[in-house]
Amino acid sequence: MKITSELLSDAAKKGIISNTQVNELLSFARSHPGAGPRFDFTHILYYLGGMLAIGAMTLFMNLGWEVFGGWGIFIISCLYGAGGLFLTGSFAGKQLHIPAAICATFVVALTPLAIYGLQKGMGWWVPEAVYRDYHRYIRYHWIFMELGTLTTGAVMAWRYRYPFLLMPIAATLWYMSMDLTAMLTGGRIDRELASLVSVWFGVGHILLALLVDIRSRKSADYAFWLYIFGVMTFWGGLTSMDSSGEWSRFCYMLVNLGLIGMGVLLVRRVFVIFGALGITLYLGHLASTIFKDSWFFPISLTLIGLGIVLLGVWWQRHEQELTAYLQGFFPAPLRELFTDRKA
Repeated sequence: MKITSELLSDAAKKGIISNTQVNELLSFARSHPGAGPRFDFTHILYYLGGMLAIGAMTLFMNLGWEVFGGWGIFIISCLYGAGGLFLTGSFAGKQLHIPAAICATFVVALTPLAIYGLQKGMGWWVPEAVYRDYHRYIRYHWIFMELGTLTTGAVMAWRYRYPFLLMPIAATLWYMSMDLTAMLTGGRIDRELASLVSVWFGVGHILLALLVDIRSRKSADYAFWLYIFGVMTFWGGLTSMDSSGEWSRFCYMLVNLGLIGMGVLLVRRVFVIFGALGITLYLGHLASTIFKDSWFFPISLTLIGLGIVLLGVWWQRHEQELTAYLQGFFPAPLRELFTDRKA
């Protein structure tokens, strides 16, 4: 359960805590490093400015920078990175953790550009590729840029411990999964192999996120971005696989149903969203292909929907007993994680 200012105010009105304690608790929560972002004007400005700066040096990079040459790009990137490190330390010293995290992420996002400039300056770069293609095309020669980004991200995350730093790390792992496929196929993109690599890379990504989630369950949410990119990679690979038979499509629906169950268990919406999207795709296939023009299909779906609602009512009545029983099958760290996430 999320503790809000309204909940604390209600507790003060009932005499459970004093108004002074409410103000002290709110001040402590806002200054705590593990405090998540809030949807207010200050935080909107933080993230808008930060994402503009990060996007300018990544997604929106154009060919104009090529005039600086490899060494020019490398030196400018290092100067930008030094400025980002200075701002990160300055903001962190003032307990401004959100802007500090954004500046630290900016430094990580600069890493592939700096490595690109270094490789080009040393004459190691392939002439037909430019940096702006890094975020557009799947190519095996991006691997060194990705390895460098992961290294920088790991060092920054170890030093500053901001959950937002996991965003570029998770995105880079996603990029790497696709570029490794290109490396395995000699530069040719084979759809089935790419889908298979994405599925297994996504599984590994999710397991890594779960491990991080267990280890950080008492602190900030470091697994948030890992879960997002892990589920996205897994689900994307699974959905793009060739499903020629109805049995394989039914298994696809069961996997998506399992994603929803994992989302409920781990209290992670990303599993539920992608699982629901997959089930919707399967039902759309049934409606347009298997039961096309059938009058019984909408009625059966309505009955199934009502049955699920009744199942929800029954679950609500017996939730504590069933949850305790099901959690008994899991090891102690996972049980603690489930309890902490539902608290």
